[in-house]
Amino acid sequence: MKLCKFMAVVFVIFVFTMLAARGVAAQAKAPAEKPPEFDEALLTPSKLTEKAPDVYEVKFSTTKGDFVVKVTRAWAPLGADRFYNLVKHGFFDGAAFFRVLDGFVVQFGIHANPRVSQVWQNAVIRDDPVKKSNRRGFLTFATGGAHTRTTQVFINLGDNSGLDAQGFSPFGEVTQGMNVVGKLYSGYGEGAPNGRGPRQDLIQSRGRAYLEKDFPKLDIIRTATLVSAEAPGAAKQAP
Repeated sequence: MKLCKFMAVVFVIFVFTMLAARGVAAQAKAPAEKPPEFDEALLTPSKLTEKAPDVYEVKFSTTKGDFVVKVTRAWAPLGADRFYNLVKHGFFDGAAFFRVLDGFVVQFGIHANPRVSQVWQNAVIRDDPVKKSNRRGFLTFATGGAHTRTTQVFINLGDNSGLDAQGFSPFGEVTQGMNVVGKLYSGYGEGAPNGRGPRQDLIQSRGRAYLEKDFPKLDIIRTATLVSAEAPGAAKQAP
């Protein structure tokens, strides 16, 4: 009887071991997370040069709520055109607000799919003269020096007029939902290596998977869509 009980226990252990092994094997064979889909037009930045309307609005739907941005092309024509083409082709959909510094800025504009990020890294546009000040609620392209603007944008959370003299030229303003912008998750602070926030180079090379794994609390842009524009028939190819 004791031998029978012993054999039964051994059998049960064997069965559980086999099931556990199969579970591990299944996990090992599980396919990697599929990168987010995107508009194929985003792979050819040189073709996305449509001239923006004189004034247009963009609605951002985010994990914290909605806000609306009004862009005035006369403030910064090159920036307004670039932003218009990015929004029109869904560039910001799924992207994270990866740098949120209370009282300073909310920054976004790295695509969720590394394949798209790669082709835009060198798609620079020239600087626009600064005509508006970097006050609370105004949108401005981030730069790494003269004539290096690509796709990253920040919303001023305070009076950052000191940036004006450095060539940061606002092209739009949050007209609705600034309270939503103010609630975007800021707990990670400045990005690495100066802070414990995400590294921009790793966002570009690994995409959304990197952020979801290491920075899961970041807020995300669900969609950014054109909702209105003045003189809609005026949109043509920029010279």
